[in-house]
Amino acid sequence: MSILINKVIRTLIQADLVFLAAFGLISPIFAVFITDQIKGGNVEVVGFSAAVYWIIKSILQIPISEILDKKRGEKDDFYFLICGTILAALVPIGYIFSSLPWHVYLLQAIYGMGMAMAFPSWSAIFTRHIDRGKEAFEWGLESTALGFGTGLTGAIGGILVAYFGFDLLFVIVSILALVGALLPLMIRREMLSQGDGYIRAPEIKKPPLL
Repeated sequence: MSILINKVIRTLIQADLVFLAAFGLISPIFAVFITDQIKGGNVEVVGFSAAVYWIIKSILQIPISEILDKKRGEKDDFYFLICGTILAALVPIGYIFSSLPWHVYLLQAIYGMGMAMAFPSWSAIFTRHIDRGKEAFEWGLESTALGFGTGLTGAIGGILVAYFGFDLLFVIVSILALVGALLPLMIRREMLSQGDGYIRAPEIKKPPLL
């Protein structure tokens, strides 16, 4: 079976791998950061911080998706992807200056906002450019890459904190995440050269009422 995939899909997978692997460095030990480094940090703060991220992301994702679907072409998807991932990539730097629970909540809200911008736009571009006849393979490749990436970085993150502390880890996460956020610039020409003429699937019409 040929494993050749087009440039857009390959770049999206690479960008997603680097970006999410970067956050994989802190995901397993983020609770430890809150309980050890945040004044008043406890398991409740850990739970609320996760809730803030998921609630903000979930609330904003649908209206953002509708905005993206209403606009023809892929310029909007591309810019939302870049801006959203950059916004999220800067969040770990904010953790360095956090000392109170509300600082973490605010940063988690910003993280959720960034991912609400990035996820629908990434998915839209990936869906349009996926190679015909290789849909399962390319989605499987995406999932496998993320599995390996986040698994390896989870172990590395714990080692970095043990030897160098959280501040250096957060800097490394932001740098790597910014690299992942900027990788889609490699397909900027493919995204912007189409203007507003990208052919989308025809709109689904509701059947007439009997």
